[in-house]
Amino acid sequence: MKIGLISDTHSYLDPTVFTYFNTCDEIWHAGDIGDARVVNELEKFKPVRAVFGNIDDTEMQSRFPEDLWFTCEGLTVWITHIGGAPPNYNPRVKKVLREKVPDVFICGHSHILRVKKDPAYNMLYVNPGAAGNHGFHSIKTIIRFEINTKIISKLEAIELGKRGTLG
Repeated sequence: MKIGLISDTHSYLDPTVFTYFNTCDEIWHAGDIGDARVVNELEKFKPVRAVFGNIDDTEMQSRFPEDLWFTCEGLTVWITHIGGAPPNYNPRVKKVLREKVPDVFICGHSHILRVKKDPAYNMLYVNPGAAGNHGFHSIKTIIRFEINTKIISKLEAIELGKRGTLG
């Protein structure tokens, strides 16, 4: 399964995303989608799994959950928008992790691309950074990877260019 991971588009969809995600089977969006047009365009292109973020309106909140749990190629995945980062998860995430731990924890919100194995929970933490033009980040980023029978491989951090510019 080839995955394109994106977050924090804030109503802007860089056209180069379609080039980078062309070979992907699914696109996962970790929140702060913004305008519905962004996710509608992604859904026309590939199947999308998404969560809403703190800037998303009631339409996005009724369309997508705050937390999305699912299994992909034998791995349990949890996507939520606001998560913090290892070892400083936010209180809501810490509470959930006391009860249930995914193999892969994906969040957005910070606009900081980070991929890290969290030994405290024996899970992979992934934040694709921000792909939109709104926020303090200087470079727009996305992630692409593959999952095959519980193995994550070919993980690539992709820079789309400076914030405020086309790829």
